[in-house]
Amino acid sequence: MIKNRKVTENKYFIFDNPKQNGLIYLIKFFITKIECFFYKFILLLANPVDKQKKYDVVLCAIFKNEAPYLREWIEYHLIVGVDHFYLYNNDSDDNYKEVLKPYIDEEKVTLIDFPYKHAQMKAYCDCIEKFRKSAKWIGFLDIDEFVVPIKYNSIYDFLENFNNRPSVKLYWKVFGTSGLINRDVHDLVTEDFKIAWPKYDEVGKCFYNTRFNVNVKSPKMKTLHHIFWGNWNGIDIPPVNCFDSISLRGFDHVKSSEFPIQINHYFTKSYNEYFGVKAKKGDVFYKKNHYISKSFFYRHEMLCTKEDNNIFKYIIKLKLAMH
Repeated sequence: MIKNRKVTENKYFIFDNPKQNGLIYLIKFFITKIECFFYKFILLLANPVDKQKKYDVVLCAIFKNEAPYLREWIEYHLIVGVDHFYLYNNDSDDNYKEVLKPYIDEEKVTLIDFPYKHAQMKAYCDCIEKFRKSAKWIGFLDIDEFVVPIKYNSIYDFLENFNNRPSVKLYWKVFGTSGLINRDVHDLVTEDFKIAWPKYDEVGKCFYNTRFNVNVKSPKMKTLHHIFWGNWNGIDIPPVNCFDSISLRGFDHVKSSEFPIQINHYFTKSYNEYFGVKAKKGDVFYKKNHYISKSFFYRHEMLCTKEDNNIFKYIIKLKLAMH
């Protein structure tokens, strides 16, 4: 008899939602493997039309009262190869306009006012509908997430390996407070926080290949930033991960311990930034504010045991860009 037990991590990942390792788990595993073979076969046939577009890589984000962090986030992603930003303002009342004005004037940022509650998916769908013809790749990130190419120095150089894939999932490396109660918010997030989870989070964010069609109304797209289903000839196809393996139901295959790219997720920042800002603000997707829970905070913080400096190769360029 197979007994159920909670599996919280494996060799490469820490699971946000621990898995029940029992008979049902094994059945789901084998069904998923069969489906992955099917999707890989479909991708062998897929040959989407490559059209010339204005931008190679753009980012879409929805934000609320993130003014202290916007400039660093934009300047950093310009360094790693992002061409343009579609930013959805969700009822901010800080000085975000002052921060964004130079980038709007330089046509690096398109600013869209989006005064809806819990409107993350709605904003992403709006971006896909309006701007997919302008860019080859659209990434969906939050302002506390920084894409870090490791094997490459440019996001686009990495994504060019996936031109016949509908979307690519990059994994989170989750960072905590690095022991900071307070800090000057004018300092660099990317420099102040170095201590992260020793393994990757199974959760990540997706870059959408606009050569493929997409059905944003599909139930599969409920959290499209995490699991983005593209469509080819009427067939919905899940994302591949950064190793070109199908990502489905959390049974993600990893080919090497050397990840070519990651997303630094500065989940808490300092203790007072977390409880003074993030916990008060809540979430743009979930109606229930789970950030206010001390146990939720420590569940992430107590896993931060290893220094990760992959982003540091970009810090000098970032400092010079920000004067």
